[in-house]
Amino acid sequence: MILGMSLATFTTVHVIISLIGIVSGLVVLYGMLTGAKSDGMIALFLASTILTSVTGYFFPAEKILPSHIVGALSLVVLAIAVFAFYGKHIVGSWRWIYVLTAIVALWFNCFVGVVQAFQKVSFLHPLAPTQSEPPFAIAQGAVLLIFVVAAIVAMRRWRPA
Repeated sequence: MILGMSLATFTTVHVIISLIGIVSGLVVLYGMLTGAKSDGMIALFLASTILTSVTGYFFPAEKILPSHIVGALSLVVLAIAVFAFYGKHIVGSWRWIYVLTAIVALWFNCFVGVVQAFQKVSFLHPLAPTQSEPPFAIAQGAVLLIFVVAAIVAMRRWRPA
C-alpha cells in the first residue's frame, strides 16, 4: 500500500499525473514558440510536473535508482522555474531562465516517458531490451535534439507582456 492505495492504483495515478505534466508542458512549450502565455496552463504544468517527480519517490526501492536522480534534478530545475515565474515574474534574465528550466523539466518528463515506453510497450521493448541498443539511443537523441532546438527558439521568441 502506498498512500492508502494499492501499488497498481498508485502507479496509474502517477502515470496520469505524468501524462498531464507532459501534455500541459507541450501546450506551454507551444505557447513559448508562438509567443502566447497561459498562466493557468503554466500552473498546471509546473504543479503536475512537481507532483510527478515527488510521487516517483513513493515507489518501493532498495537503492537509489536513475529515476531518483532524474527526479531530484527535475525538482531542482522546477524550483528555479517556479521562482523565476512567480518570484521574479519572468522579468529581465528571469524570462530566459524560466524558459530554459521549464523546457528542461519537460524534457526530463519526456526522457522518462521514452524509457518507460521502451520498457513497457510490447512492440518497442524487443527493439531495445536493455536500453543500450541503437533504437533507444536514436529515440532519446531525437527527443533531446527537438528540445534543444525548441529551447533556443523559445528563449529568442517568447516575450510575454
